Amino acid sequence: MRIVLLVLLLWPGLLFAQGQATLVADRVAVTADQRLIASGHVEVLYDGTRLSASALIYDQTGDRLTIEGPILIRLADGTIFTADQASLDPQLQNGLLRGARLVLNQQLQLAANQIARIDGRYSQLRQVAATSCRVCGGAAPLWEIRAARVVHDEVAQQLYFDNATFRIAGVPVLWVPRMRLPDPSLGRATGLLIPRLRSTDQLGVGLKLPYFIRLGDSRDLTLTPYFSTATRTIELRYRQAFANGTLNVAGAYSRDDILRGQDRSYLFAQGQFDLGRDFTLNFGAELTSDPGYLLDYDYSPKDRLQSGMSVLRVRADDLFQASLTRNQSLRSDETNDSLPPLVAALAYERRLEPGGIGGTMTLSGGIESFLRYGAIPGDAARDMTRVGIGADWARDWILPGGIVAGLQGGIDLDYYAISDDPDFAPTTLRTSPEFAVSLRWPWIRAQANGVSTVIEPVVSVGWSDAINAAVPNEDSRLIEFDEANLFALSRFPGQDGREVGFHGSFGLNWTRIDPSGWSGVLRFGRIIRDRAVPGLTAASGLDGLTSDWVLSGQISLPTGFALTARTLFDDRLDFAKTDARLNWSNDRLALNAAYVWLPADADEDRDGPISEWTIDGRFVINDQWTISADGRYDVATDRPSRAGFGIGWHNECVTVDLSVSRRYTESTSVEPATDFGLSVNLNGFSAGRASTQTVATCRG
Repeated sequence: MRIVLLVLLLWPGLLFAQGQATLVADRVAVTADQRLIASGHVEVLYDGTRLSASALIYDQTGDRLTIEGPILIRLADGTIFTADQASLDPQLQNGLLRGARLVLNQQLQLAANQIARIDGRYSQLRQVAATSCRVCGGAAPLWEIRAARVVHDEVAQQLYFDNATFRIAGVPVLWVPRMRLPDPSLGRATGLLIPRLRSTDQLGVGLKLPYFIRLGDSRDLTLTPYFSTATRTIELRYRQAFANGTLNVAGAYSRDDILRGQDRSYLFAQGQFDLGRDFTLNFGAELTSDPGYLLDYDYSPKDRLQSGMSVLRVRADDLFQASLTRNQSLRSDETNDSLPPLVAALAYERRLEPGGIGGTMTLSGGIESFLRYGAIPGDAARDMTRVGIGADWARDWILPGGIVAGLQGGIDLDYYAISDDPDFAPTTLRTSPEFAVSLRWPWIRAQANGVSTVIEPVVSVGWSDAINAAVPNEDSRLIEFDEANLFALSRFPGQDGREVGFHGSFGLNWTRIDPSGWSGVLRFGRIIRDRAVPGLTAASGLDGLTSDWVLSGQISLPTGFALTARTLFDDRLDFAKTDARLNWSNDRLALNAAYVWLPADADEDRDGPISEWTIDGRFVINDQWTISADGRYDVATDRPSRAGFGIGWHNECVTVDLSVSRRYTESTSVEPATDFGLSVNLNGFSAGRASTQTVATCRG
């Protein structure tokens, strides 16, 4: 018969400041010499700590617990002790456990001849074997660390090893006189991170040894020396969290054999801060010493860099943004002056609901400046400032039969100041009025099974003009035609380009929504005009009196499969711009693929067509093996741009990642390169890494 005692009532010596202990056992007796003896399935519960044993003796005179095993002690923080015998004080703060094992965060186990508990903070282990691998009988684990002594500091969450030997499958491979490692419950700790072996055609075989430095609760620095036969590199990453924002800085410095005798470096920094009153400050810097550095070291694929800052406020009825941006081109066929290198902008919008006329009115104003440093007057030297104000109004009405009628109109006034370009007047005041009417007739079908289908024909007729339109086009160089702007007043993305004359748009929208998860969207339409609009390129599908047809669609399945596609084609079914994206994800598969086709167009700085596939996928073979692949293939030139493959293996104690990638890109500043990477992580010592790995199975 189990006996439950509140030990507090019988033994004042077991009265702890934080609460009372509960003893559960098959048999409990009190001897004449003031000893409490419990035997048979003994359990003691106290302040989140649970002790299980076959027998327990409490000597009130010596204030000592003598415990017979098998012993299991689970502390409130999840730390587990097992032992054959133990002699401890009642609070389990000091004492000795023999034939003991310490388990941290259900990952790392340390077996020792004895464990000494000191002041409830330290556990000192003698003749220790530490591993996070499952131990099967007398067989050696996949890896282990043998040490003469290990001290675990529960407060600092650190493990200190003396005279340690690292073994793989029982074979000694490395001896270290002293070392310190974080225990698996520690989220951030100063020390080495996972090393990575890297081999490239240009830099040879190298090793990256990242060292993490904890500078405080809100700051840290990671320094990564990169050693190889062809480079001497130091990488850095600095992070800091503030009460109202964050700062991240990444960079590197190199001396290598690619550009002998030259200092090579890069620096990327970004930050975001809350300024109060809904204002947000964003800033960033992107700098590099030479065009090929980022690709040579696989830091970034960017070929244009942006540095600057912006202040943004977005509220329900207004928008404010101010920005200053510096552009830098890394392309061999592009100059910085053509970007332009420096752009400043200030814009404000406010939405109103005017009484009397109803609808929604939007008032806007802004300033943009483009600064270049070219010495020869023209495109490469032109400086321009635009100051503009505008007002737009829109309203819808529901007509008989469910037809939705819409009316919208607006006017913009823009003042241009232009210098260093004789093709344009020094100052210009442009007026741009516009209006449009539209009709939508949604047909809705609702089925008994919950499926809804909507078919909506749409037609729109509009007019717009630009008085004194001879101004440079700085912000509308790349025009896209898609389902989003089919019925817009203008297809130009910025303020400089303007559509003029009468134009009409018509199309059809189809939508299907199924509660089971099957859904689809299909849209198509085109635009007709009374005159051609300068600045609309042939590749955009908008030049001439009649635009191309735009067709777009999306389908989503409950299996996690989604396909989105968009294309432009003319009456002869000759396809222009086309793109498609496929996404498929479930518990084992994550697949992303995309295709893009862009015809040649000198107005869009594209001498030849672009036809390219990209793919990025990951497949979980089983609980231990994972494969991944990514690639880009240029169909137009019939050659790959990039290809990569990775394979990962893990169990409860080891994670291994192997990768290989090939970059086929070639220019005056970079050459094709192959990159091999290997990293091995011993689970159980990684700061903050949870124990979610598959546990190995012991075989007889």
